[in-house]
Order: sequence, then C-alpha cells, then structure tokens
Amino acid sequence: MGTFKIEGGHQLKGKIQPQGAKNEALQILCAVLLTPNLTTIHNIPDIVDVNKLISLLKKLGVKIEKISKGSYTFQADEINLKYLESEEFKVDGRGLRGSIMIVGPLLARFGKGYIPKPGGDKIGRRRLDTHFEGLIKLGAKFRYNKEDQFYGVEANTLKGTYMLLEEASVTGTANIVMAAVLAKGQTTIYNAACEPYLQQLCKMLNRMGAKISGVGSNMLIIEGVDNLTGTEHTMLPDMIEIGSWIGLAAMTKSELTITNVSWNDLGLIPETFRKLGITVEKKGDDIYIPAHTEGYEIQSFIDGSILTISDAPWPGFTPDLLSIILVVATQARGSVLIHQKMFESRLFFVDKLIDMGAKIILCDPHRATVIGHDFKSTLKATTMTSPDIRAGVSLLIAALSAKGTSSIQNIEQIDRGYENIDERLRAIGAKIQRLN
Repeated sequence: MGTFKIEGGHQLKGKIQPQGAKNEALQILCAVLLTPNLTTIHNIPDIVDVNKLISLLKKLGVKIEKISKGSYTFQADEINLKYLESEEFKVDGRGLRGSIMIVGPLLARFGKGYIPKPGGDKIGRRRLDTHFEGLIKLGAKFRYNKEDQFYGVEANTLKGTYMLLEEASVTGTANIVMAAVLAKGQTTIYNAACEPYLQQLCKMLNRMGAKISGVGSNMLIIEGVDNLTGTEHTMLPDMIEIGSWIGLAAMTKSELTITNVSWNDLGLIPETFRKLGITVEKKGDDIYIPAHTEGYEIQSFIDGSILTISDAPWPGFTPDLLSIILVVATQARGSVLIHQKMFESRLFFVDKLIDMGAKIILCDPHRATVIGHDFKSTLKATTMTSPDIRAGVSLLIAALSAKGTSSIQNIEQIDRGYENIDERLRAIGAKIQRLN
C-alpha cells in the first residue's frame, strides 16, 4: 500500500484546475456501448476508477484510442459478449462500482447485460434495486446467482412504460435512461435523479439521436429510437474536487483560485461553505478564496439555533462533500450538526479526527456535532488510514492543517477519485510526499 507523508501547518498559494468529473465519466463511458459509431470524449480524469472502467470496456471489445491528455475515442462496433460470462469479467466487474452502468446499454443494444456485485467505497449499504426494478419494468427478465453474487437481465425487446423510482438514484437513473432510449415507445421516469452529471448524460444521448425531454427535472420523458450515432462530449469539472479545494484553502488559511469551475453547475456548494463563514468569491468562471487569517465563523439559523448541514438529492447538498464540511468545521468559530442521511458508515472516520484533537461528538451513525477550535488549538499530526475516497481527502486536508508530520496509508483509495493529487498540491506549496 502507498502512503502520503505530509508536513502540515504551511499556507498554500496559487491556482488549481479541477479535473474532469469522476461521477460523470463513469456514466458517459458506459454510454459509448449504445452505438457502433465513433464517439469522442474530452476532459476524462486520469484516476483509478475511470481507468479501470476504460480497461473493462477494452476487454469487452470497445476500440479505444487516446488522442491527447484526457481525450479518447471509443468505438463499440465489435463487442465481445462472451467476456461477460468469463471468470475474468467477474473479477474485473467487482473491482468498480461504476461497472453496474454497463448493464443498461448492453441490455438495450444486445438484449442482455450481466454484472457481478460491484465494489466501491465501504460507506454503508448501496442497493442495486432501483437499477434492476427499472429494467424489469422495461420488460427485462432478471436473474441472480446468489452463490457467485452475479446479476443478469435479458430481453428480446424493451418496451416503454411509466415508472416511479423508489429513490432518486443517480446511477440507477442513468442505467434506466440508457436502456429506455432504445426501447419501443415512451418511457416516463418520475423521481429521476437530476444532478448535473445526469443532465450531461441526457444531453449527450440527445446529440446521439435520443429523444429525452425534461432534462434537469425529476421527470424524464423518453421516446425510444431505433439506433444512436456517435458524438463528441466534454466532461464538466468535478464539483467534489472543487469543494475539496475550498475546504483546503480555509483549513490552511491559504489564498487559492480554483479555475474554470462551471459556476452554473455547482448548486448549493458555494453557499454551504459560506454558511461556515468561508469567503467564496466568483471571479468570471473561477472561485477565489482569500486567506482566512482571522478564521471563519459558522452561522446560526435565523432563530439562533445551531446550524445543521445535511445531504439531499440534487439540487440539495451532495453527500460526497459532507466529509469535507465536517473537517473544515473543526477549526471554525462555533458549532454545527452534520447529518449524513444516505450512508450509515460514512461518518466513522471521525475517530481519526478526534485522535488529532478535534472536538466531535458522534451522535449516531448518521449525525455528528462539531465544536470548532477557531484555530486556538491546532490539530495534531498522526498516522491514519484512508477508509474511502472522500474521507481520505478529508484526512489529507486535516493533515495539511495540522502541526507536525502525518502519514496517511491506503492512499489507493484517494487515487481512485483524485488525479495526481500530490503533484498538484506540491505545485501550490504543500509539503507532501508519496511513499511506496
């Protein structure tokens, strides 16, 4: 396992460019399976999870060519369906949660889609019911091998229908949309996810010849078409990384500019950090964070009660940034209640912050109260292990603000979602080394 060695307590300064969006990339790359024509995709992040999916697509027979940094062409005109039933696929598919989104496109175009139970962050239960219930409603037959934990769906013809999703699952909505675009007739998906990344997928599919209306709302109406053509697509910047850099600037009292952030797609992210007292300035399409030399103060609700920050489906606050918010609050003036509704194991990393001297009360698996130090007491350096992508980066931010030298092990988790993070942080003044 790799380790980051971090010398904390240094102010950073400069500009940092966010990578392409990880969560968008996992959807968009699966969509290339819907057409035999050439598709070109730009701003693909060079991270472990995305590279695993590209490798899986290549083994499936997709012709992939890298044309420049972050830009690739894909052509799925000779798909090897036998790979789906191989032992190699069972291993490859388990290594990546995003692999679940190959099922919808394969079912729509080839009449069958298989997947082993996918992996991903250990942050609590992450059910696949929404995916398969939607595909069943489109006419697919579902089977599950409990011994191998292997899922399959098959259909001669998919037929449009009305469905009300039990949860506004982003990946579930993406899978169903990708199946429905080639189904016969009209499909209505109510309580659909409407995140910017899902909107990007729908816009790309429409350019390929799909007929999707209601994009950006929680009701999508899809008129099925016979086939799709190729297109060109550019990923949005990663909103989770943008939020991570806002938190990093505040915790290290650094002056940072985050460039080309696509402000219109950030939703509540800037305003949520402002509630912690952080100055987030819009400069063109950049975010400017001044050095918070006097600290930052958490707001209260208008009746004077303690601020609560919780996650919710878009346009609510994304759950992927609650770990960052929690860490940033440890050095604020005031207190805040963090309510993580979606995943019951995501807050368990706070014991490592408590070891560093943070004042956190873990109320239950979903709620934590943070009493800020107001920089009157710095966090202490320690040795930690990264449990998942977002908690790993939160611990990294804590270590960069802490006094002394910290070590973070299992950094492969961080590499799954952040491109060359140590190199990019060194470029703005961070003292961080990667050790094997």
